[in-house]
Amino acid sequence: MLTQNYLKNLYEIDEYLWLEETIKILKEHRLNDLDIENLIEELESLGKRDKSRVSSFLEQIIRHLLLLQYWELEKQRNQNHWRAEIQSFRTQLRKYLTTNLQNHLAEELDNIYEDALGYVQEKTGFFVDFPEKCPYTLEQLLTQKWFPSED
Repeated sequence: MLTQNYLKNLYEIDEYLWLEETIKILKEHRLNDLDIENLIEELESLGKRDKSRVSSFLEQIIRHLLLLQYWELEKQRNQNHWRAEIQSFRTQLRKYLTTNLQNHLAEELDNIYEDALGYVQEKTGFFVDFPEKCPYTLEQLLTQKWFPSED
């Protein structure tokens, strides 16, 4: 039987082997043998990674929607590429999205938009007048075939 100290040392040496041993302990319901501190750290890290991943995909969607809708100078040449990128990022996002992660995106939409806006402003040389607030709802951003009207 493994001890907690062994697992703590293993975590520092071989994280993957630590993970395998931890899973084995959990499956065997040997909860007293768990390395709780590192398990908590890993679970927190997993949650942060998932939030970061979906936020990144949403930021990419917003970037490309802004370019598609507002960068008239490059639209003719790049619109098909931007639309394809939007579709691709939506597809990737859908693979990871859960109810909790969608709630996270709703809470962080303003911050994600701000990051996307900074990128597109730099990309367009600050010559395009983008909206200060996100012009898209989360539902629109997540809908696979939705694009802004081209009026």
